[in-house]
Amino acid sequence: MTQIPPEPGGGPCAAWWRGPGLLRAPIKQVKRARRLRRELTLPEVLLWQALRKRPNGLKFRRQFPIGPIAVDFACLDRRLIVEVDGEGNSFGDQPRRDAARDALLVREGFGVLRIPARAVLEDLDAVIRRIVSSADVGPSTSLRPVPSRAGEE
Repeated sequence: MTQIPPEPGGGPCAAWWRGPGLLRAPIKQVKRARRLRRELTLPEVLLWQALRKRPNGLKFRRQFPIGPIAVDFACLDRRLIVEVDGEGNSFGDQPRRDAARDALLVREGFGVLRIPARAVLEDLDAVIRRIVSSADVGPSTSLRPVPSRAGEE
């Protein structure tokens, strides 16, 4: 009986969970995702504390590397990505970069839900309900954040 040699950077099955194609992240992205997990913003920390309790049975991963990017939260079973957008996501070329990331993820069959950081801070329960309902819809539907009311920007 021959033994399978260990893969670099892990045991014999270190990459089994990544799956095919896009979910196989380069080691550079894995290291970046690990660093980002240690540097979460306050809205990301609050959202993670709620998501790790598996609302409605949904399992999320935080700062999960997918291909060349690391997403804030990913529910792989439902192919749902949740991104927490701070104020910096509205300036410069960031909206264009976010749109390119979203397009890449949508092409790969993921639904992308962008949540304003302010919404997480103001009403976490409503954000969780929105995430759960979006997960029930599935990735085929275009998921956009609920527009904020006038004067809240």
